[in-house]
Amino acid sequence: MSRDYNAALEKLALLQSNRIVTSLFESSEKKSPQDLNALAIPEMLEWLRRAGYTPQDLVRMRHIHVAGTKGKGSVCAYATAMLAKYRSVGTYTSPHLVNVRERIAINGEPVGKEAFASAFFEVWDRLTEAAVKEGMAPAEAEGTASKPFYFRFLTILAWHIFLKEGIKDVVIECGIGGEYDSTNVLPPEAVSAAVISQLGIDHVAMLGDTVEKISWHKAGILKPGVKGFTLKLDEQPGVMKVLRERAAEKKAELVEVKNEDIERWGGVSGLLKGDFQKKNQALAVMAVREHLGMREDRPLENIPKEMIEGLQEAKLRGRCEVINDGTVEWLLDGAHTKDSLEEVAKWSIQHHSITEEPLILVFNQQERNISQLLADFVEATKREAGKQDIFRHAIFTRNEIPRPPDGELRDIDMQKQAAETMRRLVPGCEVQIFDNTADSVAEAKRLAQGQDDGGSKKRVLVTGSLHLVGSVLQVLES
Repeated sequence: MSRDYNAALEKLALLQSNRIVTSLFESSEKKSPQDLNALAIPEMLEWLRRAGYTPQDLVRMRHIHVAGTKGKGSVCAYATAMLAKYRSVGTYTSPHLVNVRERIAINGEPVGKEAFASAFFEVWDRLTEAAVKEGMAPAEAEGTASKPFYFRFLTILAWHIFLKEGIKDVVIECGIGGEYDSTNVLPPEAVSAAVISQLGIDHVAMLGDTVEKISWHKAGILKPGVKGFTLKLDEQPGVMKVLRERAAEKKAELVEVKNEDIERWGGVSGLLKGDFQKKNQALAVMAVREHLGMREDRPLENIPKEMIEGLQEAKLRGRCEVINDGTVEWLLDGAHTKDSLEEVAKWSIQHHSITEEPLILVFNQQERNISQLLADFVEATKREAGKQDIFRHAIFTRNEIPRPPDGELRDIDMQKQAAETMRRLVPGCEVQIFDNTADSVAEAKRLAQGQDDGGSKKRVLVTGSLHLVGSVLQVLES
């Protein structure tokens, strides 16, 4: 049997997806969220053991651990780029946009196919052998019955690769939440700094329906004797109360970064666009300084040139990303919450002068209230641009790339809801619905190339979902 990269991908695709796992929290027929959460860390520790590791093995590496609702990916990108100026650094993030190797990077570059495949089958075999030793039939153990779900497997795989490569410094992002996230089996000795980035409403079924409840989960990554860095949210006293109480409970030191200090500093202009990025930069700078032992009374002053260069060079696919294919300029951002979509509205208006020429919008969101998210986003763009006719065309699509097989129909109810909302909000906008991104991209190109705009740049804005952005990127970079 082949054991190359493609074979690894085939086996990986057989594991339970994150969506299947999160759906357990949405079903009243299943265990309560409290019961499911209570099982999470013990189960992950058991999978780690079966893969041949204990939490103490993870102490051989020092981690910057990042949780939050938005900004996690940017904080990880900045921290990685800065640390890479000093030493080799491993990074584990999610989700991926084009290929799964994006999740496991060394010095900011995805691990190679051969290294991924080799490590994948080493972990796969260890789990198989452990199951056989515990009495499972070999044929059954070789399959998915002896394997954790997708995210847990990749988390273990990332640590396996980093340990195998001798990586000592790691930036690791929580998948969902923090307290019960698979990455939170890290013992305090393995964590140099924790970051709780910007907070908002997300994954309600798993984390709760208020920002305070969600903050409780995110703050679960705080560790005894370890500094945790977060933004000081004067306008959200309830959130700060939760974070402070959790820090005291965990015996961690909570460092609250003041907005006036960030504004005074001003951030660093780099590849990642958006004025909001200076908040993520500030959190990353403080965490990296703590990780490297560069403790300063005023950490946003006298930043070493290596760290400045890292902030300038940091990159993150699918966040404020611009691709010019020669005929169309694609603006891509995987924002999928109200707050993050408001930031996309600001970015697209401020940085791309679209107040003069209407945009073509490609939008989707499969797991949240698509109509409400779209309405909030459209209103934000109108407010930022100071005009009504921002969008000339809007395309609502599913995230699958190819067309469905002949005779198969895909559910496009969400896309229909979004289309109705768009027609109500922007009466002059031409609205279309597709069940695949290949056709959506082709139509967006056709529309852009057909615009009579006197030679100005033709732009398509893709947002609403990281999965959508990843799918569009795969089509554009086929």
